[in-house]
Amino acid sequence: MKRVLKTLKPHAEDTFWHFIGFCALGLGFLGVALPVLPTTPFVILAAFAFGKSSPRLQAYLENNKVFGPIIADWQENGAIATRFKFVSIMMMAGAFALSVGLSAPVPVLFVQAACMTLAAAFILSRPARPIPSKNQATASQ
Repeated sequence: MKRVLKTLKPHAEDTFWHFIGFCALGLGFLGVALPVLPTTPFVILAAFAFGKSSPRLQAYLENNKVFGPIIADWQENGAIATRFKFVSIMMMAGAFALSVGLSAPVPVLFVQAACMTLAAAFILSRPARPIPSKNQATASQ
């Protein structure tokens, strides 16, 4: 019985990470069309999940013309490009304005504003471009 569980465990773990990866990727694709969902964090999460379960799918995302540079910036430096920061903040503001325009209940608006403020603070706290190391800084001078 223990032997069977040991052989099933890696398979179950891979299935779990595949599920997380595909869910994150699906939410990322929805985020392209829906201003409420951010695309970039979901694609980064998908790349992470696929890294745990499918190197082929991870490589596909990392080599993608659109998502590859975003993932590389995040993996190497925790960086989010300025244009993606701007788009994220504008989409959050637009989603909040839409909620206000649709007369969402005040408690919902309060929770939404709090969540978006925290998300915006995190996005804005990330570097916009790779930070050069001391060796790179001295080599360029």
